[in-house]
Amino acid sequence: MEDVLASTKHRLRVSFWYVGQLLAWFPAILLLPVVFVIFYPEEWKYITAFLVPAVVSFVSGYLLKKISKLSNGHVVGYQEGAVIVVTTWIVAILLSASPFIITGFLNFHQAIFEATSGWTTTGLTMFPDVESLPHVLLVWRSIMQFIGGAGFAVIMLATLIGPLGASLYGSEGRVDNILPNVTQSTKVIMIIYVTYAVLGMVLLHLAGMPWFDAFNHSLTALATGGFSVKNTSIGFYNSVSIETITIVLMILGGTGFGIHYTLWKGNFKAFLRNGEPWLMGTTIVLATVFLVPHASKVFHENALRYTIFQVVSAITGTGFSNTDLVPWVALFPLGVFLLTVIMMLGGMMDSTAGGLKQFRVFVTLKLLVRAIRDFVGPRRKVGKIMVWKGESRRTIDENIIKDMFIFFGIYALTYLLGTLVLMSYGYDPLVSMFEFSSAMNGVGLSVGLTSPDLPVGVLWTMTLGMFLGRLEFLVVFYALARIIRDLKILLTENGGEIN
Repeated sequence: MEDVLASTKHRLRVSFWYVGQLLAWFPAILLLPVVFVIFYPEEWKYITAFLVPAVVSFVSGYLLKKISKLSNGHVVGYQEGAVIVVTTWIVAILLSASPFIITGFLNFHQAIFEATSGWTTTGLTMFPDVESLPHVLLVWRSIMQFIGGAGFAVIMLATLIGPLGASLYGSEGRVDNILPNVTQSTKVIMIIYVTYAVLGMVLLHLAGMPWFDAFNHSLTALATGGFSVKNTSIGFYNSVSIETITIVLMILGGTGFGIHYTLWKGNFKAFLRNGEPWLMGTTIVLATVFLVPHASKVFHENALRYTIFQVVSAITGTGFSNTDLVPWVALFPLGVFLLTVIMMLGGMMDSTAGGLKQFRVFVTLKLLVRAIRDFVGPRRKVGKIMVWKGESRRTIDENIIKDMFIFFGIYALTYLLGTLVLMSYGYDPLVSMFEFSSAMNGVGLSVGLTSPDLPVGVLWTMTLGMFLGRLEFLVVFYALARIIRDLKILLTENGGEIN
């Protein structure tokens, strides 16, 4: 028992050190919006809203590192990585909600919802009139989505800690490193990510967006987040060129970083062997072709333009809109239902998108095809299922298949429970299905349910759905199980003191 207790205390110290390290540096992110006060000097009064959580973050981080009694990081396993990632996400959301509360724009429940929507790159918002918000708060929403899309715990910890935090990569839903070293992978991800963001901003500006709008929309499009600086989202600009550029940015955001790296290296043979781009592209085309005839009854000559934008926005989990979706419930319910399904499919693995992910769907389809062949064809030796992921060819073994179907089961159960909770508050079944799917899959499209007037129970149900969906369920459950088990051990020995 002494060995178990010692191991538990060491694990706690390591977790304290890692979380403390992140908190000590998190003010660097919190204070980024303050830079924009240079351009909008009338907003100096809002600086306190960022300074207060920044100070709290730094002091908390310093104290946690002191409590840990460690001078540097230690190698962590997947269980410890799960605890660290879940803890840092929760703390970051609480700190990130503070500016909305301190400025008085949102209450606690609404602010937590907004911050969670930001970091999970969902895009559902508590602000019915974003155009009335200070620029610093608009920038803060975009920064949360941009960093959250890349995997902020991974980016922060891998940058500050290095290869010792390698298991944190998997704890945020990443299945492979682009390069053998997690720090190198992180740098490559950020180079790709920032390059696309800069190009997107320039192109959007050339297409007619003001620089401030282009900056924010490029960040949130690439992060597949969907926060906008306009009440009517991309539809405000009524520009085909802006919508086209946004579609490209959304697809780039919904594409896995490993596939981007394959393209950047010029390895087109490997790119063409990856099933995810083909599957996502096919889904976009088929869904658009199916929906356009029905949509033409509502949008007439603009049916193709509106449909393809909404389909790409849904499957990549972005949540931008170029038309009002509220009338769709009554005029185009089939479209609402199909968009709900598309949101569930999601983007590619290791992208900024949420949902089931194209990789899992592709593997499931391959399993189905093999099962049908084995049933109707002659008996033969069972061959391995091989799929391409980035530049490497992978074998889909029983463990991967088991993990996939566990994920599918938890996903379905969570979606069912969340939808039922919304329906229990009296909301229409189709609206409840769509809105919770949008939250859980990190999309952000809304048919009018999400508003600051939502009951507290609905707010927290959707907040939990966003959080679980972004961290892919199992990581959260593993972390909770590990925390509960460690607490039991500590409470039964030495009064829980960490010596």
